[in-house]
This record gives sequence, C-alpha cells and structure tokens, in this order.
Amino acid sequence: MRDFHLPGRSAVYAENGMCATSHPLAASVAIDTLKAGGNAADAAISAAVLLGICEPQMTGLGGDCFVLLSPAGSDEVVGLNGSGCAPAGLSAERLRADGHSAIPPQSADAVTLPGAVDAFCCLSETYGRLGLDRILAPAIDYHDTGVPVAPRVADDWAGSVDLLRGNARDKFLFDGKSPRSGQVFRSTGQAEVLRRIAAQGRDAFYSGEVAEDMLNLLQSEGGSHTAQDFAGVQADWTQPISGTFGEAEVLEHPPNGQGAAALLLMNILKHFDLAALDPYGAERAHIESEASKLAYDARNRFLADAGHTDRLDHLLQPATAAKLAALIDPGRVLPDPTAVTEAVHRETIYLTVVDRDRMAVSLIYSIFHNFGSGMASPKFGILMHNRGAGFTLAEGHPNEAGPGKRPMHTIIPGIVRRAGRVEMPFGVMGGQYQAAGHARFITNMEVYGMDPQAALDGPRCFSEAGDLRVERGYSTEVRQKLADLGHRVVDPPTAIGGGQAIRIHDDLGVLEGGSDPRKDGCALGY
Repeated sequence: MRDFHLPGRSAVYAENGMCATSHPLAASVAIDTLKAGGNAADAAISAAVLLGICEPQMTGLGGDCFVLLSPAGSDEVVGLNGSGCAPAGLSAERLRADGHSAIPPQSADAVTLPGAVDAFCCLSETYGRLGLDRILAPAIDYHDTGVPVAPRVADDWAGSVDLLRGNARDKFLFDGKSPRSGQVFRSTGQAEVLRRIAAQGRDAFYSGEVAEDMLNLLQSEGGSHTAQDFAGVQADWTQPISGTFGEAEVLEHPPNGQGAAALLLMNILKHFDLAALDPYGAERAHIESEASKLAYDARNRFLADAGHTDRLDHLLQPATAAKLAALIDPGRVLPDPTAVTEAVHRETIYLTVVDRDRMAVSLIYSIFHNFGSGMASPKFGILMHNRGAGFTLAEGHPNEAGPGKRPMHTIIPGIVRRAGRVEMPFGVMGGQYQAAGHARFITNMEVYGMDPQAALDGPRCFSEAGDLRVERGYSTEVRQKLADLGHRVVDPPTAIGGGQAIRIHDDLGVLEGGSDPRKDGCALGY
C-alpha cells in the first residue's frame, strides 16, 4: 500500500468493466461502450481510434497495432498482428546504392503499409458485439468537434514541431506553432475517413479516395507504394509466445514484435538475487541495464518478420539466458555487448480493457517516432507512420528491408497468466524501452510485491545509445554510484515510457486498474 503522506495514485477498483489508457477521454469512451452493451474488443477499438485525436503525436490511422486477447470464459490467449508490410517495390539494394546505411526515418521508404485499420476491422468482426458504426461514433464526433490538448501531449508536441513538414504542418500546427495545454485540436478530414470506415469497413481505407490520398503523398515523396500494396494489407491471427518469472506466466506477441526480447531479459534477471537489492538502488539499476544491453543486442541480431526469424527458440532457451547472465559483472559496465556475446549467439499508445464477462484485451497502437514520418496525406490529413525505419540495410540480415516484409517492431502488448488463469493484461509503451519496461513491471510485482499502480509509478532508467538515462526519481546518491560503475548517466529528454494494467481478482470478483502518471490518462471502471 502506498504512503498516503506522499503524492501518488491509488489503484482503481470496479466490478463490471475497466479500461486503463493514456488519456482520460479514451478511458471514458471505453467505459461508455461497455455500458452500452459492447464488450472489451468493442471498447478497445473505440478508445484506440479516439487516441488518434487525443495523442496524434503517438498514434493514428496511418499506424500499426498488435493485440493480445483472451475471450470471455476462456484462459486461452490469441494474438493479432496489425502491422503492415513493406511495399512490393522496396529495395534494400537500391537504398544502399543511393548511399544509405539506414532507411531515412522521414522518407517515404520508411513508410510501410498502415495495418491498424484492417486489424481493428478484423477484431470487430471476429470478437466485437456492436459493429463498427457504433464503435467509431464517439471518435468521429471528437475528431469533428475537437479535443483539448492534454499537458503531456502538449509537451511532446512542442518538442516535435521540426519533425512535421509540408501538408502535415498545416494539419498539425497552429499558425506554425504547437498547441498549448487546453487548446482544442480537431481533424475533420480524419473524421470523414472514420465515417467511411464505419459505413463500408476496411475497403473504405485501403481502396478508393482515401487510399489514393495516401498514395498521392507517398508517390510524390519518391515512395514505391501502389494501389495493389494498399489493397493487399491483411492482419494475421498469431499464437503468443511465453515465459515465466516467479509464479507468473508472461505472454507476449511473437515476432515481428520484440516480445521475445522481453522474455529473454526476464530469463537473464532470474540469475540474480533481485529480492536482496533495493528496488530503486544502484545495484538493481546496474544489473537491469546490463541485462537489457544483452537482450537488446540479441533482439537486433535475430528478430524480424516472422517468416525470417529463425532463431526464436535460441532466444527463449534458458541456456541462452544463463550464458548471457554470466557475462554481467555487478561491479562494472560491460564493454561493447556485440563483441562479448558473439560466442553465445553465433548465430508507442497502449490500452487495456476487461469487461464484465472477463474478456481481456491488451492493445498497442503506434506511428513509431513522434508524428511518425512527419508527412500527412493532403486531403484527409492521415499522418503516415515510419515503421520501416525499423528495418536494417545490412545485407543478408533477417531484418533486412525487402518487399512484402514486416519490419522488427518495438511495440508489444502483454498478458499475465497465473496457475493457468488469465490474471492481467498489461503494457509499457516508450519506443525501444518497451521490452525493458515489461521486465521492470513484472519484476516490480513478482520480486518486490508491488501492486500494478506502484509497479508503474516507480522511477525508471534505460541504457540507450551509450547513455544510461536515469529519471529524476532516483536519488543523487544512486546516480553517483551508477556513474562510479562506469555508466554515462544522463537525464532522459522526457519521462521514460508509460504503462497501463488491469489485474483480475477472481477471488474478490473485482478488477484493479493501474495507470502510469507519466501520461495524462487514468484507469476507469464501473
């Protein structure tokens, strides 16, 4: 239980249904959908699509999504891959010949086909109850009338103005400036797109005038995208992968997401007596940082489109984690992980909804970088993601850019089962951080006995690009100890990630929601 003398959030409890996400309007719409007779799938779609206007720097119709879902009355979990493929004309050889060592993140080549809309339509048809016209109605209204910009969104927006270009500056800036908190943002063009999807389904987005609008933009920017590419977008049902930590079975989406990296990281951490360490001390932060470097190095070597990932078993084997854990020195920083692991390997927004029948949905939906590619379609203002920047141009690599391939994704939804029962859909957003965020959230709960809200509240650190980014929630003493171990300690540019979780208490007949204070959102139930 938290110390009520200190600032913080209490967990939210409810009996009939709950949503936890990063904006209160989206959580409210999800609850309204449940009250209107919809189920968790309906509510998740209604909230996710609304987040495109509430948090346009994070997500939108031009993005991708992944879903884990446990049907009502079942403890089975299915996955849905709503990430799009590269267009048929994408060529790594051409990009290398043009002098590129990586795909430019704000180029048309970085825009893979947007897969989220097809996934939402598929999810609605397979598991939904209300139909797209009713599910999308609240989001259509908010896109038309507008949403006041929330504080964290305003802060992200202000730091991303220079990423927007061309038509996107007209659609997403106010007289060339980012909005301040409380200023109303609307997108009538995207409202019209949603009306068409509500009436005609996925074909209204992937063919006809809407697809032509996106194609006109991408082709004018040198993209190889065609009408056939858009028409062929199809979400795929998948089988989750899983691992254990303590008594928790953690289920993740399979590649092309990075869920396997989260499981590998947790397997590495099993080899250390975390319970003997201060949860917010330097020793735990150091071990977690070093383990993350090793897990991410493995991710970068092996994870790719499911059809090109041939070392998944290697990543999930306990022996692999044991060998990597043995490389970690509690007293100093590892040298380049790529060099020291060679012998071992040889080789976004998040929301969760649970309804009264205990269907559980874990959904993550993203345009990758802030404002994605920075390009928006001229008529409808659909912001295009830049997920293709997740490809590599290294020849022969499993994640090498290529026609019809899905790039390695950073976004991953999670679900916990305990003793065979689905207990908790959860997710931690934040770009590259997400696999490390899953591991920290689970270890906070399983090792230190934290409830979901406390597990989300605590300070975070993350090793990226040679720096150890340490939130200001850590003490000055801890920061100095980390520096003494050899870490290059820096302040992160903003708070690290954000997360949501809903724990199902079968014994009490209630739901417990947690929502990360790093974002503007909340958990709501009824």
